[in-house]
Amino acid sequence: MVLLAQASDITREAFWQISHAGELVFYYLTIVAVLLFAYGFYRRVERYRQGDEDPFERLDDLVDRIVEATKIVGSNVKQFDRDFFAGLMHSFIFWGFLALLMTTTIVAFEMDVWVKLLQQDRFFVGDFYQSVSMMADIMGFVFVVGMAMALSQRYVTRKDRLWGEHTRLEDDLFVWALFLLGVGGFLQESIRIVGAGMPEFETVSVVGYALASVFTGLGMDPEMAATLYRPLWWSHALLALGFVATVPYAKPVHMLTSYANVVTRDPKAGVRLPGVPEDASPEEIGTTDIEDFSWKQLLDHDACTKCGRCTSVCPANQSGRPLDPRNVILDLRKYGRELEAGETEEIPIISGEEESVIDPETMESCMTCMACVDACPVEIEHVTQFTEMNRRLTESGAMDENVQEAMMGLFQQGNSFGEPEAQRAEWTEELEFDIPDARETEVDYLWYVGDYPSFDDRNQKVARSLARIFEAADVSYGILYEDEKNAGNDIRRVGEEGLFEMLAMENIETFESVDYDQMVTTDPHAYNTFKNEYEQFGWERGDDVVHYTQVVEDLVESGALPLEGTELDTRATFHDPCHLGRYNDEFEAPRAVLDSTGAELDEMPRNKSDSYCCGGGGGGLWLDPDEDEKPAEERIREALEDTDGGEDVDQFVVSCPMCMTMYEDGAKSGGYQDDIEVVDLAEMVWDALEANGAAESVAAD
Repeated sequence: MVLLAQASDITREAFWQISHAGELVFYYLTIVAVLLFAYGFYRRVERYRQGDEDPFERLDDLVDRIVEATKIVGSNVKQFDRDFFAGLMHSFIFWGFLALLMTTTIVAFEMDVWVKLLQQDRFFVGDFYQSVSMMADIMGFVFVVGMAMALSQRYVTRKDRLWGEHTRLEDDLFVWALFLLGVGGFLQESIRIVGAGMPEFETVSVVGYALASVFTGLGMDPEMAATLYRPLWWSHALLALGFVATVPYAKPVHMLTSYANVVTRDPKAGVRLPGVPEDASPEEIGTTDIEDFSWKQLLDHDACTKCGRCTSVCPANQSGRPLDPRNVILDLRKYGRELEAGETEEIPIISGEEESVIDPETMESCMTCMACVDACPVEIEHVTQFTEMNRRLTESGAMDENVQEAMMGLFQQGNSFGEPEAQRAEWTEELEFDIPDARETEVDYLWYVGDYPSFDDRNQKVARSLARIFEAADVSYGILYEDEKNAGNDIRRVGEEGLFEMLAMENIETFESVDYDQMVTTDPHAYNTFKNEYEQFGWERGDDVVHYTQVVEDLVESGALPLEGTELDTRATFHDPCHLGRYNDEFEAPRAVLDSTGAELDEMPRNKSDSYCCGGGGGGLWLDPDEDEKPAEERIREALEDTDGGEDVDQFVVSCPMCMTMYEDGAKSGGYQDDIEVVDLAEMVWDALEANGAAESVAAD
């Protein structure tokens, strides 16, 4: 019985059935494996050290970074996003692997350090041995289940995102090696238990003992177990040592680089982009050679696990444009490794005139929606690298003609329509009141209207609705009239950094000449760049920038807008704009405002941080790409077919001028214009105020 056994007897022999010569061979192979691992790891680190300095701080507050990264990696929160099965699978593998690694470390430390080097009595005995054995068996079983789930996804259901042009034999070897290590460990344990005579204290090894019971029931005796154990032990040991040795050279390296990538991530990656060094010549702007990548970007390349999550959520890829975010990162990694090994000739990273690693059309296709960055479980910063490549194309003159035309209008007139700045405020002429001039009077809210609400007919209606809302709430606000210029968010993201900097400096000069408490923007794109990027040019009021939905929410809560008891007779769904939601984590304000109108809300299946882009970002509004289906068409189809309301949804609600333009066009091109109405949230609020009689008071004023 267990109670009668001596504690020192409750343990296992580490090298059972292995001769002293076998032990020496094992230690020799272990040293070789560790040295190969160390050399490979050193080569990786040296490669990163050769990269450029990163423009953003990556190692500040290192303890906090490590703690936060450990939370992200340990919780597998990114794996659960959009795919519960994959999240559960990865959690099983991750925690099972760590438990088995911990057990192996205990055994190795006891035998190789504690007993053989320090000449101490064994400690892996008694209750400690049984506790660890039970934990290792349970978590080892969890690990094997996780690996079985991974094999099922890869070979049975054949999930599309796991396969691609960069799929290699190493991907198969990686999953099979881990699965065989888990299964082989249990087989080895069960045969050892049979060979030891089925001691009762080993019942805590729940899986191993159960398998041992099966084997004894099939007729296996201790002598047979001893015969089978030696080849099984060696096959398991060689597989494990081979795995350790190849970690830095193949796919298993992501177990190291992924964690390092999460530690060194920029929480605002893509939200704010790095500037161009002041002394950079045109030939030095953007990414030309592999040496132009920063060490963090090289780490990005190595951290990629080929999981395909980025590609599966990319609206450009889904609409048939030639962009696969995963392949871009893997193409760069492949080229870098081949160049380092002397297996390829040096060519430009991207070029509009000659052969290059990345096709220019792929970068022109990017909508900078940030879905790829948000979906990546290892925090690869795709958009930052894509923008650097777009800068190279821009500097070399390889820019789409439509984008060039918009850039010329911006350069000459300060707006993407190329209209005279004197006409910027003509939309106000149909209002029943005058909008104060913020250049001449102190205001609480400086309203940055934006290009589309100023010059586009459909968005002008939105601007007038918002102006009437401000009047109804009796707030102190004003606009800049002809002194307002484009904010530059999308200009920067198509690679035109010089024009962006010019506009930023002009806007900052104008903003600093005005007396206001907060700036409110109609456009989430302007909201993002004012809030997160103008700081690079010395402007320190980014925290005072708000989106109009945030202001209206405050006005409703304070009672300044008489909406209590309002019930608009409509069924609506709401689209989260990328630059307000995924970029800046503002999801609740627009929903609170929509709720205040009394409209019935049916959430989109892809909502909040998982929202699907309208297709207008990254210069998409100025392009005429060859697409299988416009992202806006797919999104409206989703509203009418995949929401709870389905065909009963009356209104598709947006809170972004670019979204309004794209969805109005998508409704027409997709044949949905008679099925659903595209409206801005500001228009819904004004409709609700009209229903409550507020329109009369504004007209009277």
